[in-house]
Amino acid sequence: MADNITFFTNVVKVYPFEQNIGFVLSLGMVVFALTALLLTLLSSRFTTKPILIVLLIVSSLTNYFMQSYHVIIDDEMIRNVIQTNIAESSDLLTPALLFYFVFLGLLPAYLVYKAPITYRSVKTEAWAKIKTVLAMLLIIGASLFFYSKYYTSFFREHKPLRFTVNPLYWIYSSGKYIHLTYLNVPVKLKQIGTDAKIPPHTPPKLVVMVVGEAARSDHFSLNGYHRETNPELSQRDIINFDHMYSCGTATAQSVPCMFSVYTRKEYSYQKGRSTENVLDVLKHTGNVAILWRDNNSDSKGVAARIGETDYRTPKHNTICTEGECRDIGMLVGLEQFIQNHPKKDILIVLHQMGNHGPAYYKRYTHDFKKFTPVCKSSQLQECSRDEIVNAYDNALRYTDHFLSKTIDLLKHYDGTYQTAMLYMSDHGESLGENGIYLHGLPYFMAPDAQRHIGALFWFGKSLRKSAKVTSLEKHRHEHFSQDYLFHTLLGLFDVNTTVYNPKLDMLGK
Repeated sequence: MADNITFFTNVVKVYPFEQNIGFVLSLGMVVFALTALLLTLLSSRFTTKPILIVLLIVSSLTNYFMQSYHVIIDDEMIRNVIQTNIAESSDLLTPALLFYFVFLGLLPAYLVYKAPITYRSVKTEAWAKIKTVLAMLLIIGASLFFYSKYYTSFFREHKPLRFTVNPLYWIYSSGKYIHLTYLNVPVKLKQIGTDAKIPPHTPPKLVVMVVGEAARSDHFSLNGYHRETNPELSQRDIINFDHMYSCGTATAQSVPCMFSVYTRKEYSYQKGRSTENVLDVLKHTGNVAILWRDNNSDSKGVAARIGETDYRTPKHNTICTEGECRDIGMLVGLEQFIQNHPKKDILIVLHQMGNHGPAYYKRYTHDFKKFTPVCKSSQLQECSRDEIVNAYDNALRYTDHFLSKTIDLLKHYDGTYQTAMLYMSDHGESLGENGIYLHGLPYFMAPDAQRHIGALFWFGKSLRKSAKVTSLEKHRHEHFSQDYLFHTLLGLFDVNTTVYNPKLDMLGK
């Protein structure tokens, strides 16, 4: 039960222990019975120890993350973990994690490994299993019968409580992840927009799409935040969107979703993986040169047919300071790519490290340490909220600088190209509100901080004069989401194709 601290802590918040002692105790018995039932069905001479060892080790880790950051270990979180690189995950390696791993995982697992187990005849073992299964079912049935009123509200009104049951929920989520990822994905890639054409136009278009990381809208001074987190962008002629919402709450979901033809309600991992995205449609035109540079984990499959360059190491990124390769390093050498495609439209995608947590203090250089003191620990619960927010806001100021430098680069080409920059964060971030940190909660229960994202556009002189941009400025305060990105990019490049939906083109409002 030590690995279910988070579950019972959440339960007694809804059902205070003093007034609901019988129900809380019965709930503990049900969790025990369900776990015992599962282990009984899976155990055998060859599987008992391996299963128990894996359950103890994994449960110790899930217990730590649920307890420390209040995250949910669902199938999307598992996908996010699997797709996270070593450099990112190293920020999460803390003494507290080691403590959980050793004392709640490794040590109990070692005791299980050394414990002698005597197995009886097959007939005797089978009968023992049957008796155990019946006993566990009796416990579950009796609990549901005697506390039916409580369980009715528990299952109908407090569904999120079940998401923290350890190890049952992460086992269920692992099965769901495997099913959705490996057992239920069409093999053949569905092509879309093969009819895409771009009418002749001069000068060609040069667009930079910046995919941000964990930038929540309410910490942008452009959106009324009391701190100056956008000192440079506030001096640029940008169009800021203060009601932009993400497709998901984690990079592994939001990034492929935002570039896909599907809306958030339509999108699924299977669809995203088996359907071409907006980069493919632009490629089908034959007139758009596309470049993806990534200073985050990777493109999550978006650039699979385009190719991407890793900017997390000095191999490609020439601006690496204080142990971190900086987002601004992705701007170095773009002139060469532009020069190599003089007659084509160009789309450059830059995927930021941005405000990737929990080590926000690593995401900016010393020059941007404006707000102090800052949290210099990955164990955010050990820092004051002010320290966490200070580090986060400093990282936002660095993104402000990076975006401003991107605009400056585009201004250099404003006479020979129709230039534009689009910035959209992948998701938001929780900074300790109600004890919740980072991101990745299921969308329906995620706080606004994880879904409400920073987004802004900049247009060069020639595009700014167009009727589309003039119209867009009037709609900057309306509700938008990442559902619009696919069609907005097509509209920006004037692509004619049957998959284009003008109703979801922000420039077509």
